[in-house]
Amino acid sequence: MLAPPSPALTNGLLALVEDIRQKIGSALLDVAIGYNTVLLIIDFSVIPRAELLAWLNTLPAPANEQTYKSKLQPDLTLPVYYGHEVAPDLEPLGAVLGITDKEIIELHSETVYFAYATGFAPGFCYLGDIDKRLQRPRRVTPRPMIAAGSVAIAEQQTAIYPRSSPGGWHILGRCPLPLFDLTQSPPAKIKIGQWVQFCPIDRNEFLKLGGEL
Repeated sequence: MLAPPSPALTNGLLALVEDIRQKIGSALLDVAIGYNTVLLIIDFSVIPRAELLAWLNTLPAPANEQTYKSKLQPDLTLPVYYGHEVAPDLEPLGAVLGITDKEIIELHSETVYFAYATGFAPGFCYLGDIDKRLQRPRRVTPRPMIAAGSVAIAEQQTAIYPRSSPGGWHILGRCPLPLFDLTQSPPAKIKIGQWVQFCPIDRNEFLKLGGEL
């Protein structure tokens, strides 16, 4: 059975990847870290498979402490415009939850989230955990297209769609900054293991920062 996700487990996986990188260098071609797994793409023409497996078996398993406190200061702060023109689910979600738009925005933006994993699309990073008062299952019917930069929630997670794509999460706002850019190094703005917080901005600031409506 896979261990449940936690910041401690993710940090343990990051440390494990760094140990492997130090051990095999250029033989490590690529890495993909999940909530509780890590995928390694290795060139076994550089290091023998049996040698690497024998070494991996000597490493301790990553820690997995389930209780943790969110950081008070984020590693990364991202601006978000929570206006209704970019947040089609803000008002309906408030009606279901029995709280105001302002309360949803406060609950969403006051939490500092941990970046657990990337997936679905390049630069799409799963952040958690959202306030329990906001947790809702994904939409029954996904939207055929969601605008790039859309900030959304589903279950205990929040994320930003880095590019226009289909999606079934509840959209609360939009971030004007690019989340994935191949001309940058690294291309993804959010890194696994970071603590991330959203900062509400108004419509004028959103447009000033390059946001599109």
